[in-house]
Formats: sequence, C-alpha cells, structure tokens
Amino acid sequence: MLNLFQDLESFDMKKPKPFLHNRLSKEELKALREAESFARRTISFYRYVNIEQPEKLRDELFLKWSEFGCLGRIYIAKEGINAQMNVPEPHWEAFVAHLYGYDYFREVPFKVAVEEPGHSFYKLTIKVKHKIVADGLDDESFDPSNTGDYVTAREMNQAIEEGATIVDMRNHYESEIGHFEKAICPDADTFKEELPKVLEDLKGKENEKVVMYCTGGIRCEKASAFLKHHGFKRVYHLKGGIIDYAHQVEAEGLESKFRGKNFVFDNRVGERITPDVISECHQCGEKCDRHVNCGNHACHLLFIQCEKCEQRLDGQYCCTKCHDFDHLPEAEKRALRKGPAKDDCLAVYKSRLRPNLKDMKQ
Repeated sequence: MLNLFQDLESFDMKKPKPFLHNRLSKEELKALREAESFARRTISFYRYVNIEQPEKLRDELFLKWSEFGCLGRIYIAKEGINAQMNVPEPHWEAFVAHLYGYDYFREVPFKVAVEEPGHSFYKLTIKVKHKIVADGLDDESFDPSNTGDYVTAREMNQAIEEGATIVDMRNHYESEIGHFEKAICPDADTFKEELPKVLEDLKGKENEKVVMYCTGGIRCEKASAFLKHHGFKRVYHLKGGIIDYAHQVEAEGLESKFRGKNFVFDNRVGERITPDVISECHQCGEKCDRHVNCGNHACHLLFIQCEKCEQRLDGQYCCTKCHDFDHLPEAEKRALRKGPAKDDCLAVYKSRLRPNLKDMKQ
C-alpha cells in the first residue's frame, strides 16, 4: 500500500491509490511518523454547508489527501465538514488549492495549532456522519443559520470586563483544565447533554448579553442559533474559538483572559495557553493539568494524573486494579473480558461515570 510517511520527494502524485482506509497498526504508524524528515502543520476547520453526496466526497478527499500525506480525523455529513488534521509543509499549498477547489469549502478559514504540534495524528480517518457534531437537535424545528454575531479576542476581553454572561460550550473535562475568567462551565459530558443545561443555567438572562465559546467555534455556531430560537436577544460567540483567540492575543499584545490549557482532540490532548494550572491530579489532589488515558485498554479512562502518581502506580493507571489486570497473561485477560464486568477495570468507562479516583484503592 501507499506509505504515507516516506520522504515526500518519493511520493508518486499521479499513481492511483487502491485503499480507502488505513491498514497499518498503531505501532507501525508511530514508527513511521518518527522517521519522517519533514514538518507538519496541525490545523482544524469546519463549515456548515449542504453536501449532496457526502459518501462520494469522502472517498475523493481520502484518495487525494492520502497522496499529500495528510493525517487526521475528519467528519463529513450532509450539513458540512468538521476536520482536525495535520498537513506536510511541502504539500501545504497543494492541499489548500485542492480544498478551495470545491465550492463547498472555498476560503474556509483554518485554525492553526497554538503550540508546536508534535505528533498530533498518526493516521488519516474520514467518516461520513449524520451530523458533523452530535448535538441531538432537530434542525427542522428552528433556523440553524440564524446564528449569533461573532466577537474578536479584544471584544471578548471587553465583554468579560463589562460583566457579560460568558458560557463555555465544551465538555467538563475540557473546561476543567482551562477556561475564561468568570465563565459558566456546565457540568456536562457531551455537547448534546450540555445544550439543555445551558438553557437552565441561563434562565432569566434572555435580555442580557451572552457570549459563548468553544475550542474552534463549531459548537457555538449551532448553539448560538439554538439560544436565539429560545428567546435570547443578545447572543454572541467567539470567532475561531479558543485557538484563534490565543493567536489574536499574541498578535495584538492583549491580556489573555483564558487561563490554563486548551483541551484538543488529538494525541497532544492539550495546548498550553497560559502558565496557570487550574486543575488537580484526580488521584492525589496536587496541582496538575495533564490528561492521560488509563493504560489498561479494557478501562481506557481519561483522567488527570501527575508524574508522581504515574511513578507510584508504575504507569498511567487509574487504580491498582487496572495496573494488576494489565500485567496478567494475555490469555487470562481474554478470559476475564468474556465474563461479566464486575470490576471497575473490566469495563470501558464513559466520562459520565466519573469515578472518584481518590476513593478507589490506589
């Protein structure tokens, strides 16, 4: 198959590529990335637009972006595209020209990673979805195009200083490690779950100025229209989200009113925006904002762990039971997985379960 990770000079851009999905293991993908001799640019972008044949578009993009050596996670639906990906620098201009060649995506703005991207993605995944963000909304019941007005970084700072209602439209594990000053951070695990919580939290503020924000802007695009549908008169959202805000702050010499890290949905997990550490290790309570996944893949819980607890537990494990389970012979692990999930370490956690790791046997 096409080796997406060889030196780009050896790419044959004209040769047809037969595969429409990744065929390498995670270990192989990581090794190939380590051997690369070129830089990558990590970006995100989205656009709500009517796509008539998302399946056909998906295959076209996969073939072309494979030729460019692009990696990432892209969702396509009849309502548009939502992409987080990295692009080899030598093919950046060709990638942009190809993307903008579609009327769907002409001049779509890119959000470029704040920190040195490192190994943000290892493979290219493009999926056709019902929606580009799972929101649980019936779009036929309101006008999704009737969105709130954008605010810039400077205007965001002014809104905070003037006492506007600031709403974080991200999940709890995202806002836990970083958020804007005085922001309402709903205790929700999914965007679908958060929308009704926001309505409840904002009850009585229908005539007040409400400014929403999220990682790159896509969730606020739909949420602002949702609020206006429910009678909110002065709805705004941060253009380009936290990612673009950080770039504007640096370019204009503004004070950052976002504190901590910005959670990102790739292998980096987070980008540092300010030196502030506003969260705690879920195991010992020390100041920490490092997200990890439990090393026991039968658990895979996303949690915050400091380096001391990692050393104490001999790895990135949420508890000693997961450590012990992960070190069993493979045959014994397979047998246990077939049985009922009586122990915490035998069932994949969803974030909504949120076990209190301080209370678990460590």
